[in-house]
Amino acid sequence: MEKVTYKLDTFEGPLDLLLHLIDKSEIDIYNIPIKEITDQYMEYLDAMQELELEVTSEFLVMAATLLSIKSQMLLPKPPVIEMEYDDYMMDEDYDPRAELVAKLIEYRKYKAIADHLRDKELERSLIYTREPEDLTPYVPAIVENPVKGLHIADLVRAFQRAMNRMSSRNMVAKIRKDEISVKDRMREVVEYLEKAGGKVLFSRLVDNNMMTREGIVTTFLALLELMKVKVVICYQHKLFEDIVIQAREEGIAHGFSTDEISY
Repeated sequence: MEKVTYKLDTFEGPLDLLLHLIDKSEIDIYNIPIKEITDQYMEYLDAMQELELEVTSEFLVMAATLLSIKSQMLLPKPPVIEMEYDDYMMDEDYDPRAELVAKLIEYRKYKAIADHLRDKELERSLIYTREPEDLTPYVPAIVENPVKGLHIADLVRAFQRAMNRMSSRNMVAKIRKDEISVKDRMREVVEYLEKAGGKVLFSRLVDNNMMTREGIVTTFLALLELMKVKVVICYQHKLFEDIVIQAREEGIAHGFSTDEISY
């Protein structure tokens, strides 16, 4: 007794099985040999029953449909019938397979779309997505407008009030011109250093309400000359901090000459 081995694939429905049989036999879907396909379909159902696999109702309905189409294909074509009131005639080219072919074509289209989406899902599953990070430190800081909310009219009124206050003052000023040479200012700075213990801040030298602009410039030039003759050194602890003026012991001890200074 010859042994027959069945290898059954899993199909999602009867249309899926029919497409498999059509593709396997390389059959034109628009010209299905219904007898051959029906026989293959029934063999598949018999194999499922022999293996005691559950055959769902939709497979049985498709089997009945195939048998019905097969019987219609075997029957002779009915004669052409003319209607009494119009020229309508039954189509003698009517194909009982047409409805099934339309369903198969529609199913093949949606199956191809499903396969495409499945491939896209697989590709996407291979992409690693990083967790969202806090990008706040990289956001450029927006400088707030210091005059936000002010209008030109507000500025004009503020200017007018300031001018009115200035005009109401009775300002009396005495102008005098105090001339001091760089030589004299150098001696004053050295004396100030000796009294201050050899170190003083530049702001302390010019911290005088009576100090004029010319006096500040003269003090600055005097310091440059003292640095030139190596009597003092100047430095800052940090950028933009006050300048520290420190006396050099050897410079103070040996004194300094101002003979070359003529201003």
